Amino acid sequence: MARGGTAQWREPFFLLSPGVAFLVLAFFFPAFQMLVLSFLGKGGLADGLTLEHYRKLVADDFYLGVAWRTFALSIVITASSLVIGFPLAVIMSRAGPGVRRLLIVLIVLPLMTSVVIRTFGWLVILGPGGGLSWALKSLGLIDRQISLMHTEAGIVVAMVQVLLPFLVLTTLGSLNRIPPDLDRAVRTMGAGFFRALWHVTLPLSVPGLVSGSLLVFALSISSFITPSLVGGVRLPVMAGSIYQQVTGSFDWNFAAVLSVTLLAATLALIVPYMMASARMGGRQ
Repeated sequence: MARGGTAQWREPFFLLSPGVAFLVLAFFFPAFQMLVLSFLGKGGLADGLTLEHYRKLVADDFYLGVAWRTFALSIVITASSLVIGFPLAVIMSRAGPGVRRLLIVLIVLPLMTSVVIRTFGWLVILGPGGGLSWALKSLGLIDRQISLMHTEAGIVVAMVQVLLPFLVLTTLGSLNRIPPDLDRAVRTMGAGFFRALWHVTLPLSVPGLVSGSLLVFALSISSFITPSLVGGVRLPVMAGSIYQQVTGSFDWNFAAVLSVTLLAATLALIVPYMMASARMGGRQ
């Protein structure tokens, strides 16, 4: 019995150890270094621990505005991806094999293209005289050229396109596990399409929606390329500010403070969101 228990304990240990070791070396150790660095003075350990850099963050309205903009944009991007991605995932789950394969290819294909190239494409579309301005003018909705460059709306549009596949594919995995007979049974009992969708399909797809939305939020709040190119210097985000502190101002301590703040803000939303989703899933 003892040997069996030891063997049963060793197998999960050997399976988990590579992943745990990688997380410790690639995430937890650098994160701990950033945390320590954020409390050190300019002279390092010789100056001891200090809250000077955190006071600088709180006292500077500019960086507080950058933090709020980053957090708010991430919420809007995640909500927009949910509104667009869930119906698309439902259509893909109920379509025929040929249509489903085509839609999956269309969803996955952008992921095979560099995010820099896709962002430059949005610069052409959203810029003055670009595709968006031409389309709206052709439809008679505007009488002069418009531009969504260097606007928060432009950042949201570009980021939703970049991150939408992550939410659609994770939600599709949950939808594929719902028995098709369940929806037919609900419809037979008199429920309409939208009622069945709201009371059956949506609750059962919560695990995929939660995973996808958390993934989209984490990627959007830490995104650098797309917000920097579309938003420009007028609308800086946290990742861009961290990059500027490291490469421009060479203030590694304050960059560490911004990094810790970004991580804390992410966890402050993700942890309660996961707990609430777990409780809701348990009740269902």
